[in-house]
Amino acid sequence: MSYETPRFWGRTARTGELQDGEVDMPPKKRTAVAAAAAAATTANGLPPDPPTPKRRRRPVAKAAALERSSSTASHASTASSIAPPAIKVEDWPAEFKALEKVHRSLNTVFTFCCTRKHLATTFENIKTSVEGLTNRPLTVEDIAQIKFFLPRSISFNYVEQDKLALNIADTTAQFPSKRARAREEAYSTLTEAAISNTLIADETHEAEVRPIQNVLLFEYLDGDLKKTTTRVVKGKRVVKEAPEFTAAAMTKLISKRNAKFISAVSAFLVESQNLGVGPIERLQAEFKSHVPIEETSTQEPQPETTKKPPPKLPSPDDRPTIKSIIDGLIVRPSYQNQIVPNGRRTIPPRPPHHAPLSTPLSQSLANALYTTKSITPSTFYSHQSEALNAIWRGESVVVGTPTSSGKSLIYQVPTLHALEEDSGVRAMYIFPTKALAQDQRRGMNELLSCTEGLEWVRTETFDGDTPVEERDRIRDEARVIFTNPDMLHMTILPNEGNWRMFLKGLRYVVVDELHIYNGIFGTHVAYVMRRLRRLCATVGNRRVQFISCTATIQNPVEHMKHIFGLEEVTLVEEDGSPSGAKEFVCWNPPYVDPADPSAGRVSTIAEASKLFIHLVLRGIRVIAFCKIRKVCEVLVKTVRSILTDMGRGEVAERVMSYRGGYTPQDRRRIEKEMFEGRLVGIIATNALELGVDIGALDAVICVGFPMTISALRQQSGRAGRRNKDSLTVLVADPYPIDQHYMQNPDELFEKPNTAAQVDLSNPMILEGHCQCAAFEMPIRVGEDESYFGDDLGMLADARMMRDGEGFYHCHPRFKPYPSKHVAIRDVESDGFAVVDVTNNRNVVLEEIEPTRAIFTIYEGAIFMHQGYSYIVRELNIDSKIAKVQLANVDWITRPRDFTDVDPIETQMIRRIRGSRSRAFYGHIRVTAVVFGFFKLDRRNNILDTVEVDNPPIVIDTKGLWIDVPKEALEILKMKHLNVAAAIHAAEHAVLSLLPSFVMSTPGEVRTECKDPTKELSKRETSRKRPARLIFYDARGSGAGISLKAFEFIDHLLHRAIERVEVCNCQEGCPECTISSQCRGANIITSKAGAGVILKKILGRKVDIDTLPEGDVMEHTIETVVESDRIPSARNVVVEDEESQEDVDVIEGLGEEITKEEEDEEKPQVVKKEEDME
Repeated sequence: MSYETPRFWGRTARTGELQDGEVDMPPKKRTAVAAAAAAATTANGLPPDPPTPKRRRRPVAKAAALERSSSTASHASTASSIAPPAIKVEDWPAEFKALEKVHRSLNTVFTFCCTRKHLATTFENIKTSVEGLTNRPLTVEDIAQIKFFLPRSISFNYVEQDKLALNIADTTAQFPSKRARAREEAYSTLTEAAISNTLIADETHEAEVRPIQNVLLFEYLDGDLKKTTTRVVKGKRVVKEAPEFTAAAMTKLISKRNAKFISAVSAFLVESQNLGVGPIERLQAEFKSHVPIEETSTQEPQPETTKKPPPKLPSPDDRPTIKSIIDGLIVRPSYQNQIVPNGRRTIPPRPPHHAPLSTPLSQSLANALYTTKSITPSTFYSHQSEALNAIWRGESVVVGTPTSSGKSLIYQVPTLHALEEDSGVRAMYIFPTKALAQDQRRGMNELLSCTEGLEWVRTETFDGDTPVEERDRIRDEARVIFTNPDMLHMTILPNEGNWRMFLKGLRYVVVDELHIYNGIFGTHVAYVMRRLRRLCATVGNRRVQFISCTATIQNPVEHMKHIFGLEEVTLVEEDGSPSGAKEFVCWNPPYVDPADPSAGRVSTIAEASKLFIHLVLRGIRVIAFCKIRKVCEVLVKTVRSILTDMGRGEVAERVMSYRGGYTPQDRRRIEKEMFEGRLVGIIATNALELGVDIGALDAVICVGFPMTISALRQQSGRAGRRNKDSLTVLVADPYPIDQHYMQNPDELFEKPNTAAQVDLSNPMILEGHCQCAAFEMPIRVGEDESYFGDDLGMLADARMMRDGEGFYHCHPRFKPYPSKHVAIRDVESDGFAVVDVTNNRNVVLEEIEPTRAIFTIYEGAIFMHQGYSYIVRELNIDSKIAKVQLANVDWITRPRDFTDVDPIETQMIRRIRGSRSRAFYGHIRVTAVVFGFFKLDRRNNILDTVEVDNPPIVIDTKGLWIDVPKEALEILKMKHLNVAAAIHAAEHAVLSLLPSFVMSTPGEVRTECKDPTKELSKRETSRKRPARLIFYDARGSGAGISLKAFEFIDHLLHRAIERVEVCNCQEGCPECTISSQCRGANIITSKAGAGVILKKILGRKVDIDTLPEGDVMEHTIETVVESDRIPSARNVVVEDEESQEDVDVIEGLGEEITKEEEDEEKPQVVKKEEDME
C-alpha cells in the first residue's frame, strides 16, 4: 500500500520544477491554499513568508492576493472569540517566535492535507513541506512542544501503518510482503482465539506481533475543515454530504488555530514571569511528556529479567468503594466538570428485612435452599415470604420489586413444594427470550440437584432450538418446561391433544419480565394466555395459578389482570432485600475546546471507553449498555485498543461484547464467562437488559440515553447484585434528548414509571386469536365470551364457520395452521449469514435480519464482530450470504441511504372540524434505499465517498396522513423557518400523544424522520418530499393502531398544539417535539415551525409577528414541495361534512371477503422465533 506525501507550492526559483516531496497542484487548489496560508499569517500579526517568485502562474497569484484581501477580515472575527495575547508575538523570546512559525507552517500543511483523499498526515509525510516553509529542520520535539501548549487540540502518537489505508484490496494485494502476510495471519489467529475462547501461546503471539509497523500520526482535534461536509446543529456534528473545500473555510480554520496557539504561549510566558522562572527552561523541563513513545511490541524482545509483570487487578472483595472512585475521578487533571450540576445522586444502603413463612418447608427443601442459597426458613426476605404465603393461599401474584431482589425463589419454591406432595404436578415458566429461559433453568436444576427425593424431576427447555425428535419426550416426561410466548402460541396450544396430560396437571404458570408484554406484543400475549386458560378449563383444570415478576411499572396489578384475564391479583412490591449504596452520575462529555463550542463535544464513545477502563483497572466489574449494535462493537474495539496500548493486553482479553445477531453458542459462552468471573467487563445492547444472571456487577455505563427512563432504570438495576455499593453512569450523546436530561437531571429521578398497556379491543388482533382458539377447540360463544369479550358473537358470525350444533370453527383461509398467520411480534426469518473467509476459514460469524442487512453488509462496508473489523467482500442477495475478510483498519463506514414513506391509495377521508383540512387513511409504502457509503474516521470526518447499487427494501403497510396547508408553507418561508424541520417536529408532537388516545407503545406507529445529511446539504436535490404529516403502522404489527389514531385525529391535533404552546422550552424537548424514537436524532426539528403547521391544519390564526425570524436550520435549498392528491380506492369512506357527525370508519365485520381481499388480509407468516433486542 502507498501513502502520499503532501507536496506544496515549492517550485524552485531557478527552474520552476518540483522538488522532492512536492507535488504540483491545480490552479484553483494552489490559489486556495496560498490564500489561506497568507491570510492566516497576516491576521496573527506576523509578516508573511517571502512569496515564491512568480513564474508561470501569474493569474493565480493575483487571485490569491484577491482572496487574501477579502478573507483577512472574516477570519479576524473568528480569532476575536479567543482572548487577545497578553504579550505580543514580536515581544516573545526568539525560541518561541521560531516555534510559532513552525506551528503556523504545520497548521497550513495539515489543513491542506485535509483536502486530499487517502492522505495520511504522518510525521514523515508532512516533514518536507513544513521544512520548506520554515527553512529549518522539523523534529519530533518541535511538535511535542507545540502539543504541550495545545494538549487537547493536537494528537501526535504512533499508530499502525496499515490502519491508515482506505482502499483495501484482496488479501494477496493487500499484504504483499512476508511480514505483512504474517501480520494478517496473526490477526486471524487472534480472532480465531476470541471466537473459540482459546489462549495463544506467548511465543507465537510475540513472534506474530513483531512485524507490525508503526508511524507517527499528527492530527488537530479541535475543529473540522469540512464546513460543507459536517455541521454542528443543536450540539451534534452532522455529516452532510461529500467533502468540498474553499479558501474561506481553510483560512478561517488556520486563523483560529494560530490565534489559539498564540494565546496559549502568551499565557505561558505571563505565568512563567509571575513564577519567576525562565520560560525556555520551563518549557524544556515540561514538554517531554508529550514526546510520543513507540510501543515495544515491534522491537526486539527484552530479556526476561527486565520484564515487569503488569499489576494484578484488585479482586471484587478488595476493590475500592464506588464513592472513593468517583471522588478520585473528580480530582484528576483530566476531569473537566463532566458531572453536570445536580447530576450526582447517592441512594443510601438498605438493611434486609425478614419475615416468616406460613407453610413449613420439608427438611430436604430447606437443606437444598441452605446449600445453594445460604437461606433458612427464617431468613426469607419479607417480600419473598409475602409472595410465597399468598401463593400457598391459592392467589395469583405479581412481584414488583427491583432487579436482583431474589424474585426467582418466589416461583421456584412453590413448584418444588408442590412436586413433593404430588408427582403429577406440572409447571410452565414463560420468558420473553430463550437466553433468559435457559438461565432460569440452570438455577432450578441447581436447586433440584440438592433436594433429596426430587432427583427424578426433569426440567426441559422448550423453544425454537429444541430438536423436533426431542419434543415428544419433553412433553411426556418434563415436570417443568421453560419456554416463551412464541412456542406456546405456535406449538403447544395448536397441539392441545398431545399436550392434554400436561395441561391437566398444570399448577403454576410463571411469566417473568411482565413489563415486556406491552403494547401490541402485550395484546397478543394476553390473548395467548386466555387461550391457555380456556384449554386448561376445557380439560377440567381450573386451579391454575399465575405468578409474574416485573420491573417497576406504574400499574402492575392492572397489567397482570389484563394479560391473564384475572379478576383478583395480589401485589407484592415492598422490597425486603438488602442493598448497598447506589451512586448515579450524569456524565456530559466536555467540549473539545471550551473556548469554541462550535467544535462540538468529545465523542460519547471516547468518554465511555475512558470510564470503562478506569473502572475495570480498579477491580470494578462493569457492563456498558449501547443503544445500537455498531456502537457496541466500536466501543469494545476502542476499549481493547486503549488497554493494549497501555500494556494491559491481559485485561483487554477479558472484555467482550454481547448483542443480538451472535450465534446462540457464542451468547451462551459469553454469559458463562461473565457468570464465572472470567470477564472483567462486557459491552452489550439491550439484549442483556433483561435479568439474565451474569454474576455480580459493580457498575453500569449507559452509553447514551436508552430511549426511555424505564429502560434507564432497568439497566441501572443490573449493578449491585451482591449487596455491595454500585454505580450507574449515564454518558450523554450530543443529541437533543440526551442534552435535555443533562440540563434537567431531576427528571431522571423524579418522573414516574411508565404504565404498561394492552388493547384488548383491537379487532384485528382479536380475530386472529379467535381463529386460533377455534382451531384448538371449537368456540361456544356463551362460554367463551369470558375469554374473548362481548364482541365474540358478532365476530364469530361474520368471520368463522358455524356448524349445526352452534359451535364455531376456524375459517378455511387460516388453515391448516392458523397460528402461523398470526405474528405475535415483529420478527424476521431467513436472515443473511455473515461468513468469515479470511485465509479460507469459511466460518459463520453471525446472522443478520434482512431489513438490517441492507444497512450493514453492503459490499465494501466495514462490518464489526467482537471488536474486530471485517470488510465485506461479496454480498449474494439470492443465497443470503455475505463474505467478509479481516481488515486491520482505523475507520468505519456509514451508509448513505434514504427512506421514503408515501401513501399510495386513500381508503378513508375525515374532515378536521373547524378547518378545511382533511385527514386521510389508506395504504402506505415504505421504501428504504442504500445508494452509497461514507468512510469515516474516529472523529466522524469523511475520508471517502463510495457509490453502491443495492436493491431497495419495500414494505407495504397502512397509515394516515394530513397535507400541510399551502398557507402554512408560505408563512414558514416568509419567516425563514425550515419547512422540513417544522413538519418533522409536528409529527413528533402528534406521535408523543398517541398513547393518550390509543393503546400503543413507542415505535409501533412511526413517521418519516428527516435525515440531517439531506436536509443540511447545500446541493440541490431531486428527491423533494411532499409537505405532509404521515404516520404508519410499523412493519409486522398488523394491528391497525394508525386506524384508531385516525378516529381521534381531531383530538390528537388539538392536544398537540396545546402541548407545543404551553411547553416552556425554546427549541423543543421530550415534552413537546423531541422523540426518543427519532431516527434522525431530532436534529431537524423546529418547534416554532411545528406550531405554525398544527395551527393552520386546525384552521387557527397564526400571529406572524411573534414568530422567530429564521432558525438554526435555515438554508437556501428547498427539500419540501406541496403534496399531491393520492388516488382513492373504490367505495372510499368519507365523513358527512354537513352533519359533522363521525361515520363508522371501521369496516363492518359482516362484509363478504373476496379471494383477493382474503390473500391481502393474511398476516405475515412467522417461520421461526427470534430473541428480542
